[in-house]
Amino acid sequence: MRLEPIEAARERVQAARRIAVLTGAGMSAESGVPTFRDAQTGLWARFDPAQLASEEGFRAAPTLVWRWYAGRRAAVAQAEPNAGHRALALAAGRYEHFSIVTQNVDGLHRRAGSLNVIEIHGSIARTICLARCGYTEDDPARVPVGEPPHCPRCGEWLRPGVVWFGEMLDAERLRAAEVSARECELMLVVGTSGLVYPAAGLPQIARRSGAGVVVVNPAESDLDDVADAVVRATAAVTLPRLFAR
Repeated sequence: MRLEPIEAARERVQAARRIAVLTGAGMSAESGVPTFRDAQTGLWARFDPAQLASEEGFRAAPTLVWRWYAGRRAAVAQAEPNAGHRALALAAGRYEHFSIVTQNVDGLHRRAGSLNVIEIHGSIARTICLARCGYTEDDPARVPVGEPPHCPRCGEWLRPGVVWFGEMLDAERLRAAEVSARECELMLVVGTSGLVYPAAGLPQIARRSGAGVVVVNPAESDLDDVADAVVRATAAVTLPRLFAR
């Protein structure tokens, strides 16, 4: 008898020894974290995303962009990890290797207790120097005053520590993500459309290396065709069931 998708996915999750998880915006939807474009409401609805998420846009209107990210940072700080985040954190210790590669910048995986998290698009809580002089601060309360502040090392403006349009991903983090994809036995893809590269290429890397692929997403994604099982449900509903002992 053919298994239901949730049972087929659960069998693969329970049988694997090395799991890599790729998460996108849908992972945090049930925590109330809006996507970048969903957050462009009210005053911000009239701005092109490139104005708010590019170095060119920042240099053209630094105060406006800084305030946009300050608002997003405050909203994310009020969000709490959902049952899906917590299920991943609790399950990690049962596996030989368990890594999370996330496109999200909200930090909810770490706040849920996950340790091996690769934040390939950066962190909204992090502040870095626009000139890349090496200044980094992960505690928003310790960032100098200003809109935007100036770097205490070199005097350039400080900016959010997220990847903007037109920027390359951090090479070290991307390399770690690709290693996780190549060495896993199962890649679990949660809440991502599969449209944004290079993250969307990680399940193909896993597949070519002989791993199984399971997709968890309430909507269709561009990665469904790569998957051995597709579960049409949300992260908070599905992940506790997949990892239940």
